[in-house]
Amino acid sequence: MPTPYGEKPRRTAATRDGPILVEGPVEVVLDDGSTVTSDRFMVALCACRRSRTYPWCDTSHRRKARE
Repeated sequence: MPTPYGEKPRRTAATRDGPILVEGPVEVVLDDGSTVTSDRFMVALCACRRSRTYPWCDTSHRRKARE
């Protein structure tokens, strides 16, 4: 979908081992058709599906460091 004239395109950053960062506010449509929203200026979308707060990232993709 093209960006309307005069509007800046929404910026998204996909990281190799982490979440997808999206400039907010955002509205996300889930697989079941439900919609979740966030008014934050930047949101992290879970790409690994390990998050307990899916679709928002809770850093579950990180491995625990050994002591």
